[in-house]
Amino acid sequence: MKSVLVIGMGRLGRNLAAEMLKLGNEVMIVDQDADLIESLSSTFPDCHIGNCTNENVLKSLDVKSFDVCFVTIGANFESSLVTTILLKKLGAKKIVAKASQDIQANILTTIGADEVIYPELDIAQSLAVKYSASNVFDYLELSDEYGIFEIPVLTYWVGQSIIKIDVRKKYKLNIIAVKNGEVLSVSPSADYCFKDSDHIVVVGKPKDVLKITERM
Repeated sequence: MKSVLVIGMGRLGRNLAAEMLKLGNEVMIVDQDADLIESLSSTFPDCHIGNCTNENVLKSLDVKSFDVCFVTIGANFESSLVTTILLKKLGAKKIVAKASQDIQANILTTIGADEVIYPELDIAQSLAVKYSASNVFDYLELSDEYGIFEIPVLTYWVGQSIIKIDVRKKYKLNIIAVKNGEVLSVSPSADYCFKDSDHIVVVGKPKDVLKITERM
């Protein structure tokens, strides 16, 4: 369990705080909109009204006591900037801030953010990969080069083993799981033989996955 501070109750902030709470973490939320905080008070037991560009507000929250401080302020980048600077000044252990473009990310990192997230860009990239190929069922970006993909097996793989097909060598993809309906088999053995209804979960580059899905 971790102690988490979420500053800014836009869509990202609300969803993030809710998910962190579901996972059993201690969550404090803050927003300057009193009506919004009032509407969220039944969901979040520890909620505060305040403008976090005010140093005294952050001091009152004892920001250095949290394991992670998330800055998820909406469209006002200046507020995100000032809040991040103040969090760093007050000794926050880890600061994760939201950005919508590279220049914002660079500035946030320079002034003290430990990590920058691009929710809109991440979603856009995921959708672009998923819908560039009709047979990519799910996608999760791991880095600029690699991702995790769920794809169906090729027709001529059915009845053959993983080791015989040699997916890693031939297709530059690493199989990390096989999914059949609701059953997920993690790290399948090399002698596992594919079934017609199988999907494979692989790690690889989008271009290599797109090449293989073009054969389906």
